[in-house]
Amino acid sequence: MPQSVRVSPLLIGAFLALYLIWGSTYLVIRIGVESWPPLMMAGVRFLIAGCLMYGFLRFRGVPAPTWREWKAAFVIGFLLLACGNGGVTLAEHAGVASGVAALAVATMPLFTLLFGLFWGNRTTNLEWAGIVLGLIGIGLLNLGSNLQASPYGAAVVIFAAAWAF
Repeated sequence: MPQSVRVSPLLIGAFLALYLIWGSTYLVIRIGVESWPPLMMAGVRFLIAGCLMYGFLRFRGVPAPTWREWKAAFVIGFLLLACGNGGVTLAEHAGVASGVAALAVATMPLFTLLFGLFWGNRTTNLEWAGIVLGLIGIGLLNLGSNLQASPYGAAVVIFAAAWAF
């Protein structure tokens, strides 16, 4: 007889918080860029989040990062936050709809897999199946929507590639 698994309320709360925070990101960006300069809004947002996380971890006794770790974090932060998220913020400021931005960024796993192939990583059939299923999901989400091609929309997809690199 299978045993029942008890799911922690803390885990459920964390999962719901992740959905709400991450799911509202593109809407909040869309609202924010109407009154703040796009890169300032994104920069302040991540500066506050980074300081809070750093303070929390230091309070918990986690040692400060080494210079090597700071350098690696800078490269990752530049690609993810400046190129990826900053680019999406600029695109939304230029008129790309928040839903279009969210869907374009949803192509990021495909770019991650392709960059992995470039660096010599092998991929499994299950990984390819996940990518195909995700792309089908993106297509289904766009059925009946009023998507229009634009240079800014194409740029969001390129920014998603920077996210994945």
